[in-house]
Amino acid sequence: MTKADYDKYDYIIGMDGWNRRNMMRILGADPEGKVSLLLDFTERPGDIADPWYTGNFDVTYEDVKEGCEGLLDHILNADAGRLKPGKYYE
Repeated sequence: MTKADYDKYDYIIGMDGWNRRNMMRILGADPEGKVSLLLDFTERPGDIADPWYTGNFDVTYEDVKEGCEGLLDHILNADAGRLKPGKYYE
C-alpha cells in the first residue's frame, strides 16, 4: 500500500486493528472515511483473527465471508445509482 492508493481507491480495508494502524501510518489521515476493517460491514465489527496464530481456519473463513458479503451489500446500496448492470469494476 502506498499513500497514492488513497486517491485511487474508494475503500481501503484491513483485517484487524494492527492493519488499520499501519495503513494510517502510511496515509497520515483519513478525511474521506475510506479506511475500515472488513468486519465493520457486519453487525459485529472488530478484528478477524489470524488463523496462523489461532489455528482456527474455519472461524476465519466465516468471518471473511461475512465481511465480504457485508461489504458487497454496502457497495451495492451506496453506489446503486452509479453502477450499471453487467459492468465489471476494478
